[in-house]
Amino acid sequence: MANEPLIGGAGPGAVGTAAPVKDVSTANFMAEVVDASFEQPVIVDFWAPWCGPCKQLGPVLEKVVRGANGAVRMVKLNIDENPEIAQQMRIQSIPAVYAFKGGRPVDGFVGALPESQIKQFVQRLSAGVDKGPSPVEEALEMAKEALADGDAGRATTIFTQVLEHEADNVDAMAGLARAYIARNDLERAKQTLDRAPKESAGHAEIAAARASL
Repeated sequence: MANEPLIGGAGPGAVGTAAPVKDVSTANFMAEVVDASFEQPVIVDFWAPWCGPCKQLGPVLEKVVRGANGAVRMVKLNIDENPEIAQQMRIQSIPAVYAFKGGRPVDGFVGALPESQIKQFVQRLSAGVDKGPSPVEEALEMAKEALADGDAGRATTIFTQVLEHEADNVDAMAGLARAYIARNDLERAKQTLDRAPKESAGHAEIAAARASL
C-alpha cells in the first residue's frame, strides 16, 4: 500500500458534526475516507452481507465509535458491491477494519474482536487527535523522507496532495520544487516557486530550492 494516496480534508470543525457512521462506495471512497482522514481519523469496516462475523463486529464497532464523541469517524464498505477498493487494499478476509489518518492506513485488524479490544483500537486512533504532529506535518515528514531516500516521484505526489488542501503551505511548496528538481523538471520547479507568497522569500528551503535552479 506504499502507493496509496495520502491526503484529505474534513476540517477540525467537522469533528462531532458529520454523521459518525455511514456507507461508502468506490465512487466516494477518496472523499469520505482518504480526504476526510487528513483532518479526522476514519475507520473503515470492510464487510459483506453473507459474512456472519461482520454482523457481530459491525454493531459493536459502531457503538464504540459513537462513544468516542466525534473523535473519529466510521464508514462501512460492502466488498461485494465495491470489489475494486477491496482489491486495492488487499483485503483477503472479512471483517477487516482499517484506520486511516493523514490519507493513509495507519492501523487495522481482521476478525470480530471483543469490545474491550475494539475500544483500545479506537482509543489508540483518537489519542493523537489533539496532540502530537498533525496529519499535514506527518505527510510533510513522509514526503521529505521519500525525497531523502531518492523517491522523488512519491515525494512529488505527497507534496502535491498537501498543497491541494493547504495551497499556501510554504514547506510543501519548497519540498515540491526540490522534488521536481530531483526529477530534472526545472520548469515545474520554477512554476512552483513562483506561486510562493512574497513573504516566504526568506524561507530557508524556498531560498535553497531557488538556488538550485
